[in-house]
Amino acid sequence: MTKQLAASVSILAFCMVIAAQEPVVDIDVKVHPNLAAAQQHIVEANRYIVTAQKDNKNDMKGHAEKARQLLFQADQELKAAAIAAEKK
Repeated sequence: MTKQLAASVSILAFCMVIAAQEPVVDIDVKVHPNLAAAQQHIVEANRYIVTAQKDNKNDMKGHAEKARQLLFQADQELKAAAIAAEKK
């Protein structure tokens, strides 16, 4: 039982860390204009979701937060793509 509780607390802490992170535009628009534009759209989408969560008092059964986590992951992947393109 103690191991289950510890595992649950660890998972909850990890989810809170992920949820606290926000997507950012950190790709140079002069080098990768399309990737930078995609990042900007991710940031905007995240902002709309945050507003929707507030409007609905966070009563979306976790789906909005999951979408925000996926946007953060997409943001990281775009940054990785830009870095990979620069190394060719």
